[in-house]
Amino acid sequence: MEAITIERTKTPKQKPDMENLPFGKYFSDHMFVMNYVDGQGWINPRIVPYGPFELDPSCMVFHYAQEIFEGLKAYRTADGHIQLFRPADNFRRMNDSAERMSIPPIDVDFCVEAVKQLVELEQDWVPTADAASLYIRPFIFATDNAVGVHASHTYIFCIILSPSGNYYPEGLDPVKIMIENEDVRAVRGGTGYTKCGGNYAASIRAGERAAKKGFSQVLWLDGVHRKYIEEVGSMNIMFKIDGKVVTPELQGSVLPGITRRSILQIAREWGYPVEERLISVDELITEIESGKVEEVWGTGTAAVVSPVGAIEYLGKTYTIGDGGIGALTQKLYNELTGIQWGKIPDTRGWVVRL
Repeated sequence: MEAITIERTKTPKQKPDMENLPFGKYFSDHMFVMNYVDGQGWINPRIVPYGPFELDPSCMVFHYAQEIFEGLKAYRTADGHIQLFRPADNFRRMNDSAERMSIPPIDVDFCVEAVKQLVELEQDWVPTADAASLYIRPFIFATDNAVGVHASHTYIFCIILSPSGNYYPEGLDPVKIMIENEDVRAVRGGTGYTKCGGNYAASIRAGERAAKKGFSQVLWLDGVHRKYIEEVGSMNIMFKIDGKVVTPELQGSVLPGITRRSILQIAREWGYPVEERLISVDELITEIESGKVEEVWGTGTAAVVSPVGAIEYLGKTYTIGDGGIGALTQKLYNELTGIQWGKIPDTRGWVVRL
């Protein structure tokens, strides 16, 4: 792979208030870009000033949605250093998405290096405020100028950076979610396990309906039986049921979250029984009503760990526990964010320090 060239901006942006950041609204001065051309591979890796792409109206991504993305973060530690959390895992997952979407694979180590160089250049954009971080969005999209359903022969890979606060305005306050029983997000054999835009586009209608009713997110059921719990729109879901950590198993329609994997490993190390299995909505409601569902939380890069205080299904709202943050949820949040922000030692080899 070629060396990464750097073109610095001549017009730096005015930075937003780093103490009061929304999620994903502001973007840094530079971005990483490289191109793919059939027969040449990935070429011309470069860091350039942040700016728009010029794309032909026939560009294939507009018509056939051949694109994928990832999400990870850079964290500022108390001593001023910057670190990443499991970045290679993100790019390995990106290659899984690429394979499903017929996009050429990327070199994982090279992409981690690209992130490191870009974040080092943009280090002043990494927030110091509590719970704030630099959100990193790598993405790939097809760029052939042609109308016809086939894999593109050219692509753009790009990484942009966004200083961000909490994904949910509630922060660590418990969110309310609604179980969706009409629309489906994905089916086995489809693209549910990938991070492609189509999965998220398919979730928007139900998400809008939920938001109008005062819910933060939709909890999806499987697309075949409409009975098994899958995931929330922006995160995986976990339950503490009768002392066990239970989460939907990965069957190809649920995103294999990196935060999910990390939380399950921590829970197992702490001695909690962990079950990855099918969970029907009927079982869930029965267990909530019996008091066996002690805690519910979501996991994901954006929200990290998000406690769920209430779940709505078929017009009835069920409060989880006392509606507050469960003890295990809080402990998991403290452990994971402690590692990410360098407040506690990383004993698992997850942190990459710049």
